[in-house]
Amino acid sequence: MLRRISTLAVTAAMAGGVLFTALPAQAAPAAGQQSVTAMAARGSITVNIRELQQQSRDLKDKANQLDRLGAHAEANRCRAQAAAIDKRVKQLLDAENGVSRPFGR
Repeated sequence: MLRRISTLAVTAAMAGGVLFTALPAQAAPAAGQQSVTAMAARGSITVNIRELQQQSRDLKDKANQLDRLGAHAEANRCRAQAAAIDKRVKQLLDAENGVSRPFGR
């Protein structure tokens, strides 16, 4: 009986701790982030796709130059940043064109 009570007390304390830590984090957006409702209230978002594509090309060129100089770790970082920009551009173009994927793919 004593073991059940202590187990229940620990379980309740853990659940309360999870709720206590999760609720304040969801209540306010983190620094540098905006909530979806704030973005929707502002209206549409304008993004310069050509500028993002140019940034990606510049990062890829920089990565190739760093590879030639022997700085492979820095080159990989530049390639990762370029890939992230390319992925974001693709997402923006797909959203603009109304393309949606089936769930789970």
